[in-house]
Amino acid sequence: MITLDQLTKRYGDHLAVDDVSFTAAPGRVTGFLGPNGAGKSTTMRMLTGLTRPTDGHALVNGRPYAELPNPGREVGVLLDASAQHAGRTGREVLAIARRTMGLPRARVEETLERVGLTEEEGGQRVRHYSLGMRQRLGIGLALLGDPEVLVLDEPANGLDPAGIRWMRDLLRGFADAGGTVLLSSHLLHEVEVVADDLVVIGRGRIVARGSKAELLESAGTVARSRRTPELVAALHAAGHAATVGTDGLVHSDAGCEAVGDVALAAGLPLAELRPADGAGLEEMFLQLTAAAQRDSVDADPSPTSSDLREGAAA
Repeated sequence: MITLDQLTKRYGDHLAVDDVSFTAAPGRVTGFLGPNGAGKSTTMRMLTGLTRPTDGHALVNGRPYAELPNPGREVGVLLDASAQHAGRTGREVLAIARRTMGLPRARVEETLERVGLTEEEGGQRVRHYSLGMRQRLGIGLALLGDPEVLVLDEPANGLDPAGIRWMRDLLRGFADAGGTVLLSSHLLHEVEVVADDLVVIGRGRIVARGSKAELLESAGTVARSRRTPELVAALHAAGHAATVGTDGLVHSDAGCEAVGDVALAAGLPLAELRPADGAGLEEMFLQLTAAAQRDSVDADPSPTSSDLREGAAA
Protein backbone atom coordinates (compact mmCIF):
# COMPACT_ATOMS: atom_id res chain seq x y z
CA MET A 1 0.00 0.00 0.00
CA ILE A 2 1.06 3.58 -0.69
CA THR A 3 -0.06 6.34 1.65
CA LEU A 4 0.57 10.04 1.07
CA ASP A 5 -0.43 12.32 3.93
CA GLN A 6 -0.32 16.13 3.49
CA LEU A 7 2.78 15.79 1.33
CA THR A 8 4.27 19.20 0.51
CA LYS A 9 7.38 20.39 -1.33
CA ARG A 10 8.52 23.98 -1.69
CA TYR A 11 11.42 25.19 -3.85
CA GLY A 12 12.07 28.72 -2.62
CA ASP A 13 8.91 30.66 -3.41
CA HIS A 14 7.55 27.91 -5.68
CA LEU A 15 5.11 25.46 -4.10
CA ALA A 16 5.57 22.40 -6.31
CA VAL A 17 3.42 20.02 -4.25
CA ASP A 18 0.77 21.38 -1.91
CA ASP A 19 -0.80 19.22 0.81
CA VAL A 20 -1.25 16.08 -1.32
CA SER A 21 -2.99 13.14 0.35
CA PHE A 22 -4.21 9.91 -1.20
CA THR A 23 -3.90 6.14 -0.91
CA ALA A 24 -3.02 3.56 -3.56
CA ALA A 25 -4.52 0.30 -2.34
CA PRO A 26 -3.45 -3.32 -2.84
CA GLY A 27 -5.20 -5.15 -5.66
CA ARG A 28 -5.80 -1.92 -7.60
CA VAL A 29 -4.11 0.20 -10.23
CA THR A 30 -4.13 3.89 -9.31
CA GLY A 31 -3.69 6.31 -12.20
CA PHE A 32 -1.89 9.54 -11.25
CA LEU A 33 -2.77 12.24 -13.79
CA GLY A 34 -1.92 15.89 -14.28
CA PRO A 35 -0.55 18.34 -16.86
CA ASN A 36 3.16 19.08 -17.21
CA GLY A 37 4.40 20.92 -14.15
CA ALA A 38 1.48 19.82 -11.98
CA GLY A 39 3.70 18.12 -9.39
CA LYS A 40 3.47 14.44 -10.41
CA SER A 41 7.20 13.84 -10.75
CA THR A 42 8.05 15.71 -7.53
CA THR A 43 5.44 13.67 -5.68
CA MET A 44 6.89 10.41 -6.99
CA ARG A 45 10.44 11.50 -6.14
CA MET A 46 9.37 12.22 -2.57
CA LEU A 47 7.64 8.86 -2.38
CA THR A 48 10.79 7.05 -3.51
CA GLY A 49 13.24 8.98 -1.29
CA LEU A 50 14.91 11.08 -4.01
CA THR A 51 13.55 14.37 -2.70
CA ARG A 52 12.98 15.31 0.91
CA PRO A 53 9.45 16.64 1.61
CA THR A 54 9.07 20.09 3.10
CA ASP A 55 6.17 18.69 5.10
CA GLY A 56 3.98 15.61 5.28
CA HIS A 57 4.69 11.93 4.84
CA ALA A 58 4.96 9.38 2.02
CA LEU A 59 4.81 5.75 3.11
CA VAL A 60 5.21 2.41 1.36
CA ASN A 61 3.70 -0.45 3.34
CA GLY A 62 3.60 1.83 6.38
CA ARG A 63 7.22 3.05 6.22
CA PRO A 64 9.17 5.79 4.45
CA TYR A 65 11.07 4.44 1.45
CA ALA A 66 14.43 5.31 3.08
CA GLU A 67 13.60 3.08 6.05
CA LEU A 68 12.86 -0.04 4.02
CA PRO A 69 15.64 -2.58 4.74
CA ASN A 70 15.78 -3.84 1.14
CA PRO A 71 13.65 -1.41 -0.91
CA GLY A 72 13.76 -3.32 -4.19
CA ARG A 73 12.16 -6.34 -2.52
CA GLU A 74 9.15 -4.24 -1.44
CA VAL A 75 8.69 -1.57 -4.11
CA GLY A 76 9.67 -1.58 -7.78
CA VAL A 77 10.36 1.86 -9.22
CA LEU A 78 10.61 3.19 -12.77
CA LEU A 79 10.95 6.97 -12.96
CA ASP A 80 13.31 7.42 -15.92
CA ALA A 81 14.25 4.54 -18.22
CA SER A 82 17.01 6.65 -19.81
CA ALA A 83 18.89 6.79 -16.49
CA GLN A 84 20.38 3.29 -16.98
CA HIS A 85 24.16 2.93 -17.43
CA ALA A 86 24.65 3.11 -21.21
CA GLY A 87 27.96 1.21 -21.16
CA ARG A 88 26.61 -1.92 -19.50
CA THR A 89 24.58 -4.66 -21.11
CA GLY A 90 20.96 -5.17 -20.11
CA ARG A 91 21.95 -8.41 -18.42
CA GLU A 92 24.69 -6.63 -16.43
CA VAL A 93 22.26 -3.93 -15.30
CA LEU A 94 19.94 -6.60 -13.92
CA ALA A 95 22.82 -8.65 -12.46
CA ILE A 96 24.10 -5.71 -10.41
CA ALA A 97 20.61 -5.06 -9.04
CA ARG A 98 20.20 -8.78 -8.33
CA ARG A 99 23.38 -8.87 -6.24
CA THR A 100 22.37 -5.70 -4.40
CA MET A 101 19.04 -7.26 -3.43
CA GLY A 102 20.49 -10.68 -2.62
CA LEU A 103 18.44 -12.51 -5.24
CA PRO A 104 19.22 -15.88 -6.90
CA ARG A 105 21.19 -15.83 -10.16
CA ALA A 106 18.32 -17.31 -12.12
CA ARG A 107 16.25 -14.16 -11.53
CA VAL A 108 18.13 -12.23 -14.24
CA GLU A 109 17.22 -14.56 -17.10
CA GLU A 110 13.70 -14.98 -15.74
CA THR A 111 13.25 -11.22 -15.77
CA LEU A 112 14.65 -10.75 -19.27
CA GLU A 113 12.15 -13.32 -20.50
CA ARG A 114 9.32 -11.76 -18.50
CA VAL A 115 9.79 -8.34 -20.09
CA GLY A 116 10.29 -9.68 -23.61
CA LEU A 117 14.03 -9.06 -24.08
CA THR A 118 15.75 -11.88 -25.95
CA GLU A 119 19.02 -13.51 -24.91
CA GLU A 120 20.80 -11.56 -27.66
CA GLU A 121 19.22 -8.26 -26.58
CA GLY A 122 20.21 -8.96 -22.98
CA GLY A 123 23.83 -9.08 -24.14
CA GLN A 124 23.70 -5.73 -25.96
CA ARG A 125 24.93 -2.53 -24.35
CA VAL A 126 22.16 -0.23 -23.22
CA ARG A 127 23.46 2.58 -25.45
CA HIS A 128 22.31 0.50 -28.42
CA TYR A 129 18.82 -0.07 -27.02
CA SER A 130 15.80 1.60 -28.53
CA LEU A 131 13.62 3.65 -26.18
CA GLY A 132 11.13 0.80 -26.04
CA MET A 133 13.86 -1.68 -25.08
CA ARG A 134 15.11 0.65 -22.34
CA GLN A 135 11.55 0.90 -21.10
CA ARG A 136 11.24 -2.89 -20.95
CA LEU A 137 14.57 -3.10 -19.10
CA GLY A 138 13.40 -0.43 -16.66
CA ILE A 139 10.19 -2.34 -16.00
CA GLY A 140 12.34 -5.46 -15.52
CA LEU A 141 14.40 -3.65 -12.87
CA ALA A 142 11.20 -2.67 -11.11
CA LEU A 143 9.94 -6.27 -11.14
CA LEU A 144 13.27 -7.94 -10.35
CA GLY A 145 12.83 -8.12 -6.58
CA ASP A 146 9.27 -9.48 -6.81
CA PRO A 147 7.91 -6.45 -4.92
CA GLU A 148 4.41 -5.89 -3.57
CA VAL A 149 4.27 -2.30 -4.89
CA LEU A 150 5.06 -0.74 -8.27
CA VAL A 151 5.66 3.00 -8.83
CA LEU A 152 5.87 3.74 -12.55
CA ASP A 153 6.23 7.09 -14.32
CA GLU A 154 5.26 6.92 -18.02
CA PRO A 155 5.93 3.16 -18.38
CA ALA A 156 4.44 3.09 -21.90
CA ASN A 157 6.86 5.70 -23.22
CA GLY A 158 8.54 4.37 -26.38
CA LEU A 159 6.53 1.14 -26.52
CA ASP A 160 4.78 0.14 -29.74
CA PRO A 161 1.08 -0.87 -29.65
CA ALA A 162 1.94 -4.50 -28.91
CA GLY A 163 4.28 -3.37 -26.13
CA ILE A 164 1.61 -1.14 -24.63
CA ARG A 165 -0.82 -4.05 -24.63
CA TRP A 166 1.81 -6.23 -22.97
CA MET A 167 2.45 -3.60 -20.29
CA ARG A 168 -1.28 -3.15 -19.68
CA ASP A 169 -1.76 -6.90 -19.19
CA LEU A 170 1.31 -7.05 -16.94
CA LEU A 171 0.04 -4.30 -14.63
CA ARG A 172 -3.48 -5.71 -14.57
CA GLY A 173 -2.15 -9.14 -13.65
CA PHE A 174 0.14 -7.66 -10.96
CA ALA A 175 -2.78 -5.85 -9.32
CA ASP A 176 -5.14 -8.82 -9.66
CA ALA A 177 -2.57 -10.89 -7.75
CA GLY A 178 -2.81 -8.42 -4.83
CA GLY A 179 -0.09 -5.94 -5.78
CA THR A 180 -0.31 -2.15 -5.55
CA VAL A 181 0.34 -0.09 -8.70
CA LEU A 182 0.79 3.69 -8.87
CA LEU A 183 0.90 4.67 -12.54
CA SER A 184 1.65 8.12 -13.90
CA SER A 185 1.03 8.67 -17.61
CA HIS A 186 -0.06 11.27 -20.14
CA LEU A 187 -1.74 8.55 -22.25
CA LEU A 188 -5.25 9.02 -20.90
CA HIS A 189 -6.77 6.13 -22.83
CA GLU A 190 -4.19 3.68 -21.51
CA VAL A 191 -4.78 4.87 -17.96
CA GLU A 192 -8.53 4.54 -18.42
CA VAL A 193 -8.22 0.98 -19.71
CA VAL A 194 -6.05 -0.31 -16.86
CA ALA A 195 -6.75 1.92 -13.84
CA ASP A 196 -9.22 1.19 -11.05
CA ASP A 197 -8.77 4.52 -9.28
CA LEU A 198 -7.75 7.98 -10.48
CA VAL A 199 -5.97 10.85 -8.76
CA VAL A 200 -5.81 14.14 -10.69
CA ILE A 201 -3.34 16.83 -9.67
CA GLY A 202 -3.11 20.43 -10.86
CA ARG A 203 -0.78 23.20 -9.67
CA GLY A 204 0.50 20.87 -6.98
CA ARG A 205 -2.91 20.16 -5.44
CA ILE A 206 -5.32 17.24 -5.78
CA VAL A 207 -8.28 18.40 -7.86
CA ALA A 208 -10.09 15.04 -8.05
CA ARG A 209 -9.73 11.51 -6.73
CA GLY A 210 -11.90 8.44 -6.59
CA SER A 211 -12.69 5.28 -8.45
CA LYS A 212 -12.61 5.47 -12.24
CA ALA A 213 -16.32 4.71 -12.37
CA GLU A 214 -17.14 7.54 -9.96
CA LEU A 215 -15.06 10.13 -11.79
CA LEU A 216 -16.28 9.14 -15.22
CA GLU A 217 -19.83 9.24 -13.94
CA SER A 218 -19.14 12.75 -12.69
CA ALA A 219 -17.80 13.55 -16.15
CA GLY A 220 -21.29 12.93 -17.48
CA THR A 221 -23.30 10.76 -19.80
CA VAL A 222 -23.62 10.17 -23.52
CA ALA A 223 -27.03 9.46 -25.04
CA ARG A 224 -28.45 8.96 -28.53
CA SER A 225 -32.05 9.49 -29.59
CA ARG A 226 -33.93 9.97 -32.82
CA ARG A 227 -35.52 12.98 -31.12
CA THR A 228 -32.33 14.77 -30.12
CA PRO A 229 -33.69 18.34 -29.79
CA GLU A 230 -36.49 17.14 -27.53
CA LEU A 231 -34.07 15.19 -25.34
CA VAL A 232 -31.82 18.25 -24.96
CA ALA A 233 -34.84 20.41 -24.09
CA ALA A 234 -36.08 17.87 -21.53
CA LEU A 235 -32.66 17.70 -19.86
CA HIS A 236 -32.46 21.49 -19.72
CA ALA A 237 -35.95 21.63 -18.19
CA ALA A 238 -34.82 19.15 -15.52
CA GLY A 239 -31.86 21.40 -14.65
CA HIS A 240 -29.12 19.43 -16.40
CA ALA A 241 -26.56 20.75 -18.87
CA ALA A 242 -26.84 19.10 -22.29
CA THR A 243 -25.15 19.72 -25.62
CA VAL A 244 -25.08 17.94 -28.97
CA GLY A 245 -21.65 16.89 -30.22
CA THR A 246 -20.46 16.72 -33.81
CA ASP A 247 -21.17 12.98 -33.65
CA GLY A 248 -24.86 13.68 -32.98
CA LEU A 249 -24.64 12.35 -29.42
CA VAL A 250 -26.13 14.25 -26.51
CA HIS A 251 -23.52 14.99 -23.82
CA SER A 252 -24.91 15.76 -20.36
CA ASP A 253 -23.45 16.39 -16.93
CA ALA A 254 -26.15 14.18 -15.44
CA GLY A 255 -25.59 10.53 -14.58
CA CYS A 256 -26.98 7.68 -16.67
CA GLU A 257 -29.85 7.03 -14.29
CA ALA A 258 -30.92 10.69 -14.31
CA VAL A 259 -30.79 10.92 -18.11
CA GLY A 260 -32.80 7.71 -18.41
CA ASP A 261 -35.42 9.01 -15.98
CA VAL A 262 -35.75 12.29 -17.90
CA ALA A 263 -36.10 10.47 -21.22
CA LEU A 264 -38.70 8.06 -19.80
CA ALA A 265 -40.75 10.87 -18.28
CA ALA A 266 -40.71 12.75 -21.61
CA GLY A 267 -41.58 9.63 -23.61
CA LEU A 268 -38.34 9.80 -25.58
CA PRO A 269 -36.81 6.50 -26.81
CA LEU A 270 -33.06 6.13 -26.38
CA ALA A 271 -30.88 4.18 -28.80
CA GLU A 272 -27.78 4.57 -26.60
CA LEU A 273 -27.07 5.52 -22.99
CA ARG A 274 -23.68 5.16 -21.32
CA PRO A 275 -21.13 6.94 -19.14
CA ALA A 276 -18.70 9.13 -21.02
CA ASP A 277 -15.83 6.94 -22.24
CA GLY A 278 -12.24 7.81 -23.20
CA ALA A 279 -13.35 11.12 -24.69
CA GLY A 280 -15.12 11.76 -21.39
CA LEU A 281 -11.95 11.09 -19.44
CA GLU A 282 -10.07 13.52 -21.64
CA GLU A 283 -12.81 16.12 -21.25
CA MET A 284 -12.90 15.58 -17.48
CA PHE A 285 -9.11 15.86 -17.28
CA LEU A 286 -9.05 19.11 -19.26
CA GLN A 287 -11.87 20.61 -17.22
CA LEU A 288 -10.31 19.69 -13.89
CA THR A 289 -6.85 20.93 -14.84
CA ALA A 290 -7.81 23.94 -16.97
CA ALA A 291 -6.48 26.35 -14.36
CA ALA A 292 -3.29 24.31 -14.04
CA GLN A 293 -2.16 24.41 -17.67
CA ARG A 294 1.18 26.21 -17.52
CA ASP A 295 4.04 27.09 -19.80
CA SER A 296 7.23 25.06 -19.51
CA VAL A 297 8.88 27.92 -17.62
CA ASP A 298 6.73 26.88 -14.63
CA ALA A 299 7.31 23.17 -15.13
CA ASP A 300 7.77 20.66 -12.35
CA PRO A 301 11.37 21.20 -11.22
CA SER A 302 13.93 18.57 -12.13
CA PRO A 303 15.79 16.90 -9.29
CA THR A 304 18.87 18.83 -8.28
CA SER A 305 22.09 17.45 -6.88
CA SER A 306 20.93 18.59 -3.47
CA ASP A 307 17.73 16.57 -3.90
CA LEU A 308 19.76 13.47 -4.66
CA ARG A 309 21.97 14.08 -1.63
CA GLU A 310 18.84 14.51 0.47
CA GLY A 311 17.50 11.18 -0.79
CA ALA A 312 20.78 9.39 -0.08
CA ALA A 313 20.99 10.84 3.39
CA ALA A 314 17.32 10.27 4.30
